[in-house]
Amino acid sequence: MNKKSIYKEIFTVFTKLGFFAFGGPAAHVAMMEDEIVTKRKWLSKERFIEMFGFTSLIPGPNSTEMAILMGYQLGGVIGLLIAGASFILPAVFIVLLLAYIYVNYGTIPAVISLFDGVKPVILAVVLQALIRLSKTVLKGWQVMILFLCVFALSLAGISEIPLLLSAAALMFVFRQVQKGKLFVVEPMSAFLVFLVFLKIGSVLYGSGYVLLSFLETEFVLKYGAITAQQLLDAVAVGQFTPGPVFTTATFIGYLIAGWTGAIAATVGIFLPSFLLVGFVFPLFDKLRNNEKLATLLDGVNAASIALMAAVTVKLGMTTLISWQAGLIFLVSALLLVKYKINSTYLIVGGALLGLLL
Repeated sequence: MNKKSIYKEIFTVFTKLGFFAFGGPAAHVAMMEDEIVTKRKWLSKERFIEMFGFTSLIPGPNSTEMAILMGYQLGGVIGLLIAGASFILPAVFIVLLLAYIYVNYGTIPAVISLFDGVKPVILAVVLQALIRLSKTVLKGWQVMILFLCVFALSLAGISEIPLLLSAAALMFVFRQVQKGKLFVVEPMSAFLVFLVFLKIGSVLYGSGYVLLSFLETEFVLKYGAITAQQLLDAVAVGQFTPGPVFTTATFIGYLIAGWTGAIAATVGIFLPSFLLVGFVFPLFDKLRNNEKLATLLDGVNAASIALMAAVTVKLGMTTLISWQAGLIFLVSALLLVKYKINSTYLIVGGALLGLLL
C-alpha cells in the first residue's frame, strides 16, 4: 500500500475503535488485537505483545499509547498523529456533549438520578479492575509489603508521585513522602488546568483507574476546583463513554473553565503519551531487555495497585450512602467478577435503575 492508503486505513480502524471501544483499557487492547493482528494481520501476535509490554514501561494511558504506538509502527510520525487523534477525539466530543448537558441540566432530578444509579456500578468496575490486576501484580512478599505500605500511606493523605517513586526505589533495594495541602484557586485558569493535567499525564503509571487518585488530590483537595461529587460524575461519564477513560479530564476541564478548559485538559493529559511514544519507542528493544528497569517497574506496579485500592475505599465511602446504591454495587460486583459481564451493560442498567428508584 502507498502512504495515503496506509494513513486512510489507520484513520478508519482507530476512528471505529474510538466510537465503539467500551469497557476500559483491557477491552480496548483486546479490540485492537482483533482489528490489527487477527483481521488485518498488520502485526504479528508476538510483536503486539511486545508493544503492549512497552506501554507499561512509560507513564500514561496504556490503551491510548497502544493506539499511538501502532500508528507509529504502521505509518511513522504521521501515522502516530492520525491513530492517536482518531482514537481520542470521538470520546472527547461525546464527553464534551455530556459535560454541556451536565452543567446546564445537571440539577434536573432525572439527570441526578441517572448518575446516582451509575456511581455504584463504577465503584464495582474499579473493584473488578483492582482484583484482576492484583492477581498479576501482587506476587512475592516484597510486592505485598510495598502494596500494604503504599495503601496505608495513601489513605493517610500522602500524594501519589512520592509514593510511586519511593516504591520503585524500595523494590530496587529489595532485589539487587509529602501531604497535600488544601487551598483554593478561584477560578482556575485554562492554562493552569493544562499544566496540572500535563503533570498528571507525565507521571501517571498503571491503568486509567489510578487517575482517580490524582484527580482527587489535585482538583478536590489541593485546588478545591470541583467537589468530590463532581469527580464521581466525571468518572461516570468517562467510563460510560467509549474510548480512553482519560477523557474524564475533558469533562473536568469543562466544569472548571468551559470549552477552553476542556481543550486545555484534553491536550494536557494526552500530550505526554504522544511525546513519550515518539521519542522513546526507537529505544524500545533496549528498554524491554533492561532487567534493572523491569525491577523498578515491579515497584511502580505494586504502588499503582495500592493507590487504586485506596481510591476504591474513598469512593465507597462517598457512594454507598443508601441501600439502593449498596444493592446496585453488590449485584454489579458479582456480575463483573464472577460472570465477566461487560461493564457497559451494567452501567446502562445502573442508569435505568437510578431513574426508576
